[in-house]
Amino acid sequence: MHKLTFFHLGNADCCRIDLDCGRKILIDYAATRDPDDEDDLRCDLPEELRDDLNKSKRGYYDVVAFSHLDKDHFRGSTEFFYLKHAKKYQGDDRIKINVMWVPAALITEKGPDDEEARILQKEARHRFKEGKGIRVFSRPERLRKWCDENGVKLDDRLDLISDAGTVTPEFSLEVDHAEFFVHSPFAIRQDENIVEDRNEDSLVLQVTFEIEGVQTKALLLADSTHEVLAQIVDITKGKKNDRRLEWDIAKLPHHCSYRSIGPEKGKDKTTPVDQVSTLYEKKGQAGAIAVSTSKPIPAAGSEEDKDDQPPHRQAAAYYKEVVGVLDGQFVVTMEHPTSNAPKPVVIEIGGNKATLKKTNIGAAYAATSQRAPRAG
Repeated sequence: MHKLTFFHLGNADCCRIDLDCGRKILIDYAATRDPDDEDDLRCDLPEELRDDLNKSKRGYYDVVAFSHLDKDHFRGSTEFFYLKHAKKYQGDDRIKINVMWVPAALITEKGPDDEEARILQKEARHRFKEGKGIRVFSRPERLRKWCDENGVKLDDRLDLISDAGTVTPEFSLEVDHAEFFVHSPFAIRQDENIVEDRNEDSLVLQVTFEIEGVQTKALLLADSTHEVLAQIVDITKGKKNDRRLEWDIAKLPHHCSYRSIGPEKGKDKTTPVDQVSTLYEKKGQAGAIAVSTSKPIPAAGSEEDKDDQPPHRQAAAYYKEVVGVLDGQFVVTMEHPTSNAPKPVVIEIGGNKATLKKTNIGAAYAATSQRAPRAG
């Protein structure tokens, strides 16, 4: 059985993927909880992850991916992980990263404002220069220029680079019963005259899991805007590769922002652009689970509802409609199983495809979805 865990971190991301073969992957890391605030309901991410690693008797992840250089995707990572580029980040209690996954923009971006972002960038650049322990996604001209300026031969690093439309070499369906397909970033969007846009350059993946001959597919959509999702759909369909858009699980983009669906928020529901409609309404599978890594969805007319920042109830209304038609579930990390006692969202993947694991909240239990196995 494979397992996906989405942690309750407010408007921030961390997803742990536990493969049935024992390998572990972490997609983003954001330790957001205030340890001095007893009323902070966000999880203690370092403690959650360490407890799990200790149970597994290991001090490393096979892969840690940083989808892009926004704080809500890497906060606290330079205190938690063992970083190879400087001894000050190499304490015995730090967690090691066998392979670091990053978009090319994380290496090429000039002068990130945040100190922690600069440290992560130094780590990625160090690994890329060494030629090991890293995978870079997309090879824009900016990356070639950076290599030229730093004495690195890009042609000698091609085995460390994965372009959109390919699968990563670290995992395979034959060996690991899991495959990671790259949707974004894609090089045609990179141009010397365009300022770096971290959300547009973020890492978007489709993960295919296989158990007992049954495939389950998860879309990890980072902070993609509706414009980027439209490009992904158009390119994928143009390549006649529609199966790469299918999903049983979707990590919804940008903490349930309407901007990931369409250009206008809408009064009660966001209307999707055509390609986004195709992605969710045509490619979602029966019983699909959509996960919003966000704060609770605001009620209409509340103070939170007036905030321009996500989550947006109009976006949530659209996603709920989609999964309703699919007989699936819409899950918010800070509301699961209740907003007063949130717990990690755990999705188990087996012969019955994706199942939202029961969560013990004392005498009560959260509901779970179960359905008969289906081939494909």
